Amino acid sequence: MHPMLNVAVRAARAAGRIITRASLDIETVKVAVKQRNDFVTEVDRAAEEVIITTLRQAYPTHAFLAEESGHTIGKIEQAPHQAENIWIIDPLDGTTNFIHGLPHYCVSIALMQRGVVTQALVYDPNRDEIFSASKGSGAFLNDRRIRVSPRTRIDGSLIGTGFPFREIDDIDRYMTMLKAVSLRAAGVRRPGAAALDLAYVACGRYDGFFEIGLMPWDVAAGSLLVSEAGGLVGDLAGEADCIFSKQVLAATPKVFSQMVTLFAPSR
Repeated sequence: MHPMLNVAVRAARAAGRIITRASLDIETVKVAVKQRNDFVTEVDRAAEEVIITTLRQAYPTHAFLAEESGHTIGKIEQAPHQAENIWIIDPLDGTTNFIHGLPHYCVSIALMQRGVVTQALVYDPNRDEIFSASKGSGAFLNDRRIRVSPRTRIDGSLIGTGFPFREIDDIDRYMTMLKAVSLRAAGVRRPGAAALDLAYVACGRYDGFFEIGLMPWDVAAGSLLVSEAGGLVGDLAGEADCIFSKQVLAATPKVFSQMVTLFAPSR
């Protein structure tokens, strides 16, 4: 494992311990509302703090783009994709699940270097699963090499998704897309943690995944996991940049191209 990933694993496990301890007494966790249907807990903030502290000790000159603090350094606030080294962090992806005691959430940590994600880690503390990837070196689940599924058609595929929850204006567009996929796929799942959904595409549990209204920390790590596992990832039109486009499509190569066609506006 790459040395930078080793540090990220240490940070994620420390965050996971905080999250798991709190999950044992969920009724006492303080919850605040950031915006409609977008929640933050004291656990999110504590997990983020331990992640940033751990990474900063190892890499004091690196910048951070993190969901709860939003901390970035200097001009990077305007152009995070131009930073030399910036860690993109979601300390608890699936906060709504966590609040309700639904054990499907994760820690997501990615390193972006000059606009390219080079290190990725998604940690599921409930299943003790660490999904990791370094650019050019493949993707792994707990040190075992993973690949996207061999499926070549939407028909018979299991597709993951997420409903728009921040920007409810997107709901009509989304429902049209959901209907199109539902009419073709064997099943559609919506567990509620995009970073983990992307990891599931990488290891073949899903054949594809799509969502709109996402933020960089939702997709940065998962996007590298998918591409290093032999899948394709981009926006809904199939263009490469999904991290800052607020939308993502990830799938096996052939399912990806079929979904792009399916989502294309009718002429």
